[in-house]
Amino acid sequence: MEVFNTPNKVIITCNRRLSPYLEQEVKDLGFTIVRAFNTGVEIKASVNECIRLNLNLRVASQILYEIKSFRAKDPNELYQNLLSIAWEEIIPFDSYFTVTSTVHNETITTPLFANVKVKDAIVDRIKDKKGMRPNSGPDMHKCVVHLHWMEERAEIFIDTSGETLAKHGYRKHPGKAPMLEALATSTILATGWDKKSPFVNPMCGSGTLAIEAALLAQNRVPGLQRMNYSFMHFIGYDEAVFFEERRRIKEITEKTNLPPIIASDISAEAIEISKLNARTAGVEHLITFEVGDFADTTVPEGNGVVMFNPEYGERLGVHSKLEETYKRVGDFLKQECKGYRGYVFTGNPDLAKKIGLRASRRFEFFNGKLDCRLLQYELYEGTKEN
Repeated sequence: MEVFNTPNKVIITCNRRLSPYLEQEVKDLGFTIVRAFNTGVEIKASVNECIRLNLNLRVASQILYEIKSFRAKDPNELYQNLLSIAWEEIIPFDSYFTVTSTVHNETITTPLFANVKVKDAIVDRIKDKKGMRPNSGPDMHKCVVHLHWMEERAEIFIDTSGETLAKHGYRKHPGKAPMLEALATSTILATGWDKKSPFVNPMCGSGTLAIEAALLAQNRVPGLQRMNYSFMHFIGYDEAVFFEERRRIKEITEKTNLPPIIASDISAEAIEISKLNARTAGVEHLITFEVGDFADTTVPEGNGVVMFNPEYGERLGVHSKLEETYKRVGDFLKQECKGYRGYVFTGNPDLAKKIGLRASRRFEFFNGKLDCRLLQYELYEGTKEN
């Protein structure tokens, strides 16, 4: 079973509402979208092509390569179908693997039971063919196999990613209520920022938005932060393919004519955390960090994007205090950011009203399970007509 060079169905997953940004990323890499849905896209690709996807995608979570699809009405039928797969040609007998799953089947009360049936089938098949069995457990650092079982339709995949791609590997110091890296990238992509004009991020927290903006401006992809993926541990992996792609993405990284990126926070500790994260990401030299009240943030002349991700009362802060903060955010955008496009990411529509500006667009996102909006404000010089 030569998965590395055989194109097959591939599902690329992402968090809810990020699919349009993922779809564009995948198209930009030259792949044809077979199907797009709320939490991902489907394409046709080999595992070698999945290596390229893993290294380049900013918005994705997992990249799943289909091994087989079949009908299974109960755990026994699932086991028998999985036992027929040549696992000894996919997973080394002296390796380690883990099983993840998404299961909705009336005979299964817990996905963990389905995971055990998958594990048993793989181990029994390899032991029968090789006389030895691989180890298994919960860690995602080597081979990962994913089961998708809806009613009586089952699909088994190689999860080529392992640990999620949605975390970009630089945030060793998360700070308070951080925004997931894949979400931060998507909100910046939603703004249509040209990566040439200034990007200003007051109230930057642990610096995720500013860092993702710097990575986008530099065309520096998350794969440069990571040296271990699930695909490396399956039979047939050629490390030359991986290192050739790393060399290519290093070469396309922009090093000159980069835009001003400014990140400020009233907390000196938050700025120190931001600097450490930016250093790990390799972009500290591209960001000007400022300690102070957000209203004192430097806004370069001309036009650009200014983006806030303030607290919105779900876990942090007190509402009456936050109402005043949101009003001040509106005042700052109106008075100090003329010619810019302003953005506020919030999960609290009542607080958003305190900004006192009319949003020209609203982009829908989720932050975890919380329904959020990215609000866009056109900040004209003089009147809109002029």
